[in-house]
Amino acid sequence: MVKVYIGMSADLLHPGHLNIINEARKIINEMGGGNLIVGLLTDKAIASYKRLPYMSWEQRKTVVENIKGVTEVIPQETLDYVPNLLKIKPDYVLHGDDWKTGIQAATRQKIVDVMSEWGGKVIDIPYTKGISSTQLNKILKEVGTTPEIRSYRLKRLINSKDIVTICEAHNGLSGLIVENTFIEENNKKIEFDGIWISSLTQSAAQAKPDIGYLDTTSRMSTLNDILEVTTKPIIYDGDNGGPTEHFIFTVKTLERLGVSAIIIEDKIGLKKNSLFGTEVEQKQDTPEDFALKIHAGKQAQVTENFMIIARIESLILEKGMEDAISRAKTYLNAGADGIMIHSRKNTFDEIKEFASIYNKLPNRKPLIVVPSSYSTVTEDELIKNGINIVIYANHLLRAAYPAMVNTAKSILGNHRCKEASDDYCMKIKDIITLIPGAQ
Repeated sequence: MVKVYIGMSADLLHPGHLNIINEARKIINEMGGGNLIVGLLTDKAIASYKRLPYMSWEQRKTVVENIKGVTEVIPQETLDYVPNLLKIKPDYVLHGDDWKTGIQAATRQKIVDVMSEWGGKVIDIPYTKGISSTQLNKILKEVGTTPEIRSYRLKRLINSKDIVTICEAHNGLSGLIVENTFIEENNKKIEFDGIWISSLTQSAAQAKPDIGYLDTTSRMSTLNDILEVTTKPIIYDGDNGGPTEHFIFTVKTLERLGVSAIIIEDKIGLKKNSLFGTEVEQKQDTPEDFALKIHAGKQAQVTENFMIIARIESLILEKGMEDAISRAKTYLNAGADGIMIHSRKNTFDEIKEFASIYNKLPNRKPLIVVPSSYSTVTEDELIKNGINIVIYANHLLRAAYPAMVNTAKSILGNHRCKEASDDYCMKIKDIITLIPGAQ
């Protein structure tokens, strides 16, 4: 009985995939029977080189195992075929011939070398013309997403990536920037994983003080603007959550909209930005009362997808590491789905010390940081210290303000707009095409 192996992600199943499977069936029939084994790349394997797939591994497995001719679907944990090949020792490995050149050529040669150990062969199937995964992904983005799919995406990312990168957005346009901006690095597509809805940048964008002035209706209006034009998971800055009775309704509203998580800080009274630290009067809630608020929020949510993350202000208020760790334990026991530890020091040392202790807790949950003040820390260093999510909390708004000031000064100084248009502005056509449905 011949064994044929095909590795694929199968997130967007198209005729190219089916063609390879059909070719595998032909080989099996010609050889008098056998098994077609599909090594289905896990979420983690796919996320290591491009965006997280739209469907979970279990959903993709259900689709693939129901394709005629497929005998078995097994997980392929990495981009490297070799571990599965050594276990299965297939007679043939099939793949589209597009991997004979470019970055995948080395992968192909490695498979050829391994297969030769037991006389197996690699067969390159002519690439199916007229199929573009990039175009299919673009169409899917234009279609949008559902609240359920979006809300669960954050937990999938945490389980699939070494670190999840989140960037702030304060209106629909900045949401589009976070949604669509990417770079190519070492033949991998690098992009933000999700969006942070910051109370600071929302307030600043409306020229209001960051003291909890914006009411929930105003903040939800901005949130809806961003939801309408994006598909990535959203983390909502909930300040201190407000009264517990109000927090319950906030949780229900955000969950219904498809927001993945809310972060609430353990402070009470009139909000003052944490980066002021002890320079202004800020009062921390008791751990017991804040734990009750977390518990009430968890009881109010309907699905398991939504996350309530507790933000600890002990280091900001100079209450020490012991207090911060003690609060982390209390909040985790109350049901918090993660801990955000905040610091206004300009080095990573304080956060690093917290992480080293926190990571040993028996009921540890994802750890989140916001490196606004200790901005020299790299994502590699965060990963080494067990950080799961990094939030770049205010950079798009901070970048927009000087750009607008420079543009305004250019117009005033030159008494015309040509220099401003040439030096500081994108083309009108570019911004029109950026907006969905504007063409």
